[in-house]
Amino acid sequence: MMITLSDSTITERLVYWMSKGDLLIIGGNEDKENDREILKKFVDISREKNGPIGILTTATEYPEELGDTYRSIFEELGVSETVLFHIDTREKAEDPKTVQQLQNCNALFITGGDQVRLTSILGGTRFYTTLKELWLQKAFMIAGTSAGASVMSRHMIMSSVDTEDETIVEMGAGFDFMEDAIIDQHFSQRARFGRLMNAIAHNPQIMGIGIDENTAIWVKEEGRLFEVLGEHSVSLFDGKKLTYVDTTSHGDNHDITISGVRLHSLARGYTFDLITRELIQAPGGEHHEDQ
Repeated sequence: MMITLSDSTITERLVYWMSKGDLLIIGGNEDKENDREILKKFVDISREKNGPIGILTTATEYPEELGDTYRSIFEELGVSETVLFHIDTREKAEDPKTVQQLQNCNALFITGGDQVRLTSILGGTRFYTTLKELWLQKAFMIAGTSAGASVMSRHMIMSSVDTEDETIVEMGAGFDFMEDAIIDQHFSQRARFGRLMNAIAHNPQIMGIGIDENTAIWVKEEGRLFEVLGEHSVSLFDGKKLTYVDTTSHGDNHDITISGVRLHSLARGYTFDLITRELIQAPGGEHHEDQ
């Protein structure tokens, strides 16, 4: 039986693939005082369109302090106008005036804190749906650091607990700006290899992306590829072609067994193709081909 798509469905899919804005996904603890490479990149990309930069502080319990910090940094980097979104209730996220302020922005920066606060307060609200529409239809730029990075993907690590026997990872729904990925941050600094591998073992079709501190991936070209920025590296775990996985407990042994994961570790300047899941370019534009 042949399945055909309606004109409206085809149009929706074309809009999804052809109009997405750039994402700047930061592993946390980005340089705020010296070269500020990552934050400068966010400002430079945002300047390509007119309008203020929004700063969303929902994830943090110290919104005024953190919001003022980023506002000062962006002003020092030449941003003429910023809008602080201190949204700490779902009622505020439904406020038409707040939504209108978002529509007037040309980019949004999501601070760190607790990613569960982001999804529980904003998920399904007018603020979130407007943000998604702006990103899809008007190539709206979105950046996020730490918790603001974790929330970028469709599947999100909500929390993890390390016991003597196992690593327990709790998964939830993120903001769905990256469909086939799980983002983890503070990756090397907080030794999160085990929890990301655990997440991939239970979701092998999804690529795990671990981003170190003061490091970011710049997702561009309608989400087709990303470039690594910053001081350290990005680790990618591709379980799409797993040869074996066992996540069941065997007596007192709760460890997972997994074989066939493809690992990439990328330093600054390298470009990765998210469609083919291959390294495609080295720094300086040299094209890479597997030998």
